[in-house]
Amino acid sequence: MLRFATQLRNDLAPGTMLENKALILLEETASGGSRDFARAARELQLEPVLLSRDPHQISSALGNGIDAIRVDTSDIDAVIHACGQLQSRFKLAGITSAVDRLASLAALACQHFALPGPSPDAVRECCDKFLQRGRLNAAGIATPACYLAGDAVSATDRAREIGLPVVVKPVSGTNSSGVRLCSSPREVARHAGDLLASGMGSPAASLVLIEEFVSGPQYCVNTLGCDVAGISYMEFGEPPHFVLRGFQFPAPLTDHDQQQLGQVAVKSLRALGLGWGPANAEIRMTPRGPVVIEINPRIVGAPDPAMIRSAHGIDLFKETIRLILGLQPNLRPALRRSAAVQFLLVERSGVLEQVTGRCEARSIHGIADVQIWVERGAALMRQGDCRDVVGLVSAVSSSLEEAKAALRQAMSKIQLSFAPLPEECRR
Repeated sequence: MLRFATQLRNDLAPGTMLENKALILLEETASGGSRDFARAARELQLEPVLLSRDPHQISSALGNGIDAIRVDTSDIDAVIHACGQLQSRFKLAGITSAVDRLASLAALACQHFALPGPSPDAVRECCDKFLQRGRLNAAGIATPACYLAGDAVSATDRAREIGLPVVVKPVSGTNSSGVRLCSSPREVARHAGDLLASGMGSPAASLVLIEEFVSGPQYCVNTLGCDVAGISYMEFGEPPHFVLRGFQFPAPLTDHDQQQLGQVAVKSLRALGLGWGPANAEIRMTPRGPVVIEINPRIVGAPDPAMIRSAHGIDLFKETIRLILGLQPNLRPALRRSAAVQFLLVERSGVLEQVTGRCEARSIHGIADVQIWVERGAALMRQGDCRDVVGLVSAVSSSLEEAKAALRQAMSKIQLSFAPLPEECRR
């Protein structure tokens, strides 16, 4: 039987202080993950310290009272040097990141300082989608058929072998960037050529992935170690793009399907040499059973952690830090509610003139949050990936149907109006 962790909480004793201990957070650009890690670190009496090469991220962190250092976070030697210097002020409790591209570097830094963390090699290999597929297939885990291609001609040849339509995407990357469903050889050649020319998916920019299109509802299985923290349903927009439109938690699943998805996720982690720390598995339920789309060796991105916390009272950031500290994480639900999120998307390119209905949406019973991330006057281009997301609305209720009903009502109140893009923005 799969373990859905039920251990009792082993909280720090009242008055216990972890004085002068720091949690190092590696970041590229502004991310909710780092902010949540910082919040949870302080709740466990650790000092969060942010390392980033982005001066805007540094300014934001300092503005929130978080220690921050400008470091080239793509350079492991620079990260190790910065962490070494911090040892004059703190005892290092752990080093982590909520960013895909920095997950293996954080694991290397943990290894250097003999801190708890996952295998650096396992994390690095997991971030290569083609290599990951090979490891999973060798363990008997179903994944979409896929090939690598280095040019448009071989991409179309591989697509014909698999059978159209196919998914063409970078070998590495996140948030559906560069991912497209192609229904003809011409579309395959064009999109593969565009990806190769753009260098998207670096450092594997000289290759693209040609992948079988697998249909069926998609789920995100969130894990900590080899325990399942919860499963959410992922709602996508219309092809040819794979833009996330929303999440629902907990996913509406039968006990059998929930157990099956959890078992496949944990088996996948073990096949990849993972099983320490947070991870998430994206899996489609198909007529032939669960098919693993990808495993991500990091804590899931927003808004999943907030949904899990609101609905079940499980703080993935805090429980991850407890694991780092050698304490027993607690993934047993303290609440029994449901949460749902709907993203606000750029449906067409234009200059944002105004956003109306936010106050009306917030006043609806069950609505937990309304966020708009762009300012009036922003020139927005429809991209067909995560860049189309400009805000979100979230709802929490005693049932999933109530949460979804509140979302529908709130979304009907919010209107984004656009003016045409200036000529120079259309080029």
